[in-house]
Amino acid sequence: MASLTLTPNIMAAPSIFSDENITASRKLILKNVRLEIGFEYEENEVISTKTDLFLIEIENGKIINISPNNANAKAIDVKGFLMLPAFKDMHIHLDKTFYGDKWQAVRKRKGGVKGMIELEEKLMPELLKTSTQKAEKMIELLHSKGTSFARSHVNIEPTSKLDSLKNLQIALENKKKTFGAELVAFPQHGVFYKNSVPYLKEAATMDIDFIGGVDPYTIDGAIEKTLDFTVQLALDHQKGIDIHLHETGESGLKTVEYLIDKVNENPALKGKTFLSHCFILGKLDKNKQEEIAEKLGDAKVGIASTIPFGNLIMPLLTLQNHGVTVYTGNDSIVDHWNTYGIGSVLEKANLYAQLYGQSTEFMLSRCLKLATANVLPLDDQGNQQWPKVGDDATLVFLDASCSAEAVSRISDVKSLIHQGNIVF
Repeated sequence: MASLTLTPNIMAAPSIFSDENITASRKLILKNVRLEIGFEYEENEVISTKTDLFLIEIENGKIINISPNNANAKAIDVKGFLMLPAFKDMHIHLDKTFYGDKWQAVRKRKGGVKGMIELEEKLMPELLKTSTQKAEKMIELLHSKGTSFARSHVNIEPTSKLDSLKNLQIALENKKKTFGAELVAFPQHGVFYKNSVPYLKEAATMDIDFIGGVDPYTIDGAIEKTLDFTVQLALDHQKGIDIHLHETGESGLKTVEYLIDKVNENPALKGKTFLSHCFILGKLDKNKQEEIAEKLGDAKVGIASTIPFGNLIMPLLTLQNHGVTVYTGNDSIVDHWNTYGIGSVLEKANLYAQLYGQSTEFMLSRCLKLATANVLPLDDQGNQQWPKVGDDATLVFLDASCSAEAVSRISDVKSLIHQGNIVF
């Protein structure tokens, strides 16, 4: 059984699984598994979620059978906990963190983003010395919050060169039985500002999934030049694109529109291109938000939002209404950019529900998709669509009666399985 290594901020939850009920076999049989089976209505309104108990069989990382519960079966007793798809953090930086070391909050920023780049150039050599071990600690934190997959941005720039990527790949290899990831080659210091070009070109030949970027106008001073390079590198190596965009003025809007145009010119990038943060969308008037959301949806360009709070409210509902893929993640967890972050995307779903007034049973149940990267047990009509025989056995068990309660209460994670491997 994989053990959960505790760090100071992780509370150990009572485990469903114990050494004596796990054999060396790759097959698991689980009883008393609570699954959602439909909605209960009153005057055409969803007033509750119906559930029942089932027997689940898992073999070679897949669900091979779902049958009515047998309380007397020789099986692992899940004790009626709710089974949901394991969570996915779709925007995080596993490669650079203070987590696992002594506590420290961020310091006052000087010189904007370029000032932060100068700070990183000083910090990265020291951070790289322990970045593999800290990445593993971060993964263990995510495990404790029910997450077994992440899209991680990883620094590719002249200070780190490819070392940040290589160190993170070691951590991921060490955790491969319990955690999956896709990687974004991220020129945190700009593509041309600090000349990350040769390192990005080399990273593109390695085991990464996306070519990243950050504020092409603010950092590189050239929207078209930077995006043209990024798009061509992605096309040449069959990668996706995921670009940080914090700019909230005219340059931010021009960047969004230019990227949409480039994706439309290169249909191979549809469904593989994302804008992270994209705060400009929160600054547009309602009509412009609708226009850009429609264009993003048509081009199949997704948004990975950290669901910011404060004065800036992103138009996430508008985006979703236009068919835009919306993801969320923790972004930074205690590093030189951000003090906050507890590692829970279920907390992000809860924040989303509060920000956008999603308080009914039905709407709370829909908010779960922020934690699961758009996988829901029930469709909008209440038909069961997950789990199905043949699905990956990547599952989280929560002390909740249904998804709506899980989102509303940020329910406790009891156990986690990744591709048939028991994490804890």
